[in-house]
Amino acid sequence: MPIELFATVDPGRARSNNEDAIALDDGVSLAVLADGMGGYNAGEVASGMVTSFIRAELGRWLREASAQASDAEVRRAMDICVDNANRAIFNAANSNPQYAGMGTTLVVAVFRGMRLLVGHVGDSRAYRLRAGRLQQISRDHSLLQEQIDAGLITQEQAAFSANKNLVTRAVGVEDTVLLETHQHDVLPGDTYLLCSDGLSDMLDDASIAQVMLAHESLEVAGRALVDAANDAGGKDNISLVLARASGGASQAVRSWWPFRR
Repeated sequence: MPIELFATVDPGRARSNNEDAIALDDGVSLAVLADGMGGYNAGEVASGMVTSFIRAELGRWLREASAQASDAEVRRAMDICVDNANRAIFNAANSNPQYAGMGTTLVVAVFRGMRLLVGHVGDSRAYRLRAGRLQQISRDHSLLQEQIDAGLITQEQAAFSANKNLVTRAVGVEDTVLLETHQHDVLPGDTYLLCSDGLSDMLDDASIAQVMLAHESLEVAGRALVDAANDAGGKDNISLVLARASGGASQAVRSWWPFRR
C-alpha cells in the first residue's frame, strides 16, 4: 500500500531557535520526529542526532532486511537503533559541558504494507485519523499522563496544568532508554499524524481533527495545522509528519521534505 508523506518544522512565534527535527525515508516508508531539550543549542543537537541516526541506521536495515523480516524483527531493530542513538547522545552530553543534560523526545513510524509499527519516547505523539475520527495511538511519557492515569486529575484539568512539559522518559538523558513500541493495522485512506507538543499543546484533538478533515492535500493540511498552532499562540517549535495510506496500489508515492519558514 503506497504511503504519501508530508513533513514540516516551524519555529513558532515565541522562540527564535528551533529544537525540533524530522527525517523521512520514503523508500522504506520511515518517518522520525524529535523534540529536543537542553541549554544553549543542546536540544537542537540531540534532536538532530537522533533523527539523523535513525534515518540512516534503521533506514539501511529496512532496505536490506525488510522484505524477509518479521514485525518482531523490525521492532527489535527499532529498539537497537534507538539504544545506539541514546548512547551516542548520552556520551556527547557527558563529554562536552555545553551539551550537559541534553535529551530529546522521539516518535518513529515504519509502514509495512497493511501494518504500522510505532515507537516513541517522551510526549511527542502519534495520531490516526480514520473515518472522520482522530485517535491518539501513542501514550505520553509525562508526569501529567501519570497523574491522569492515577486519577489525580481529569483530562479537562490537564489542559491547564503547570506540569505539561515534564517528561518522564527521554532519549539521551541516561545511559539506557526504553522505547515503547506497538503495532496498528492500516486501512486505505487512513491518515497518520506525528507531532511535537508545539502542536498538541496549542490545539486540542478536536481542533486538530477539524483542520485535517478540512483539507484533502497533506501539504495544505500540514501548513494549516502549523498556522492554527501559531494563531493559538505558537509558544513552542511546531513539527509534524502526515502520512496517508493510498486507496490503491496504482497511486504513486509522493513525499515532501522538511522546510523551515
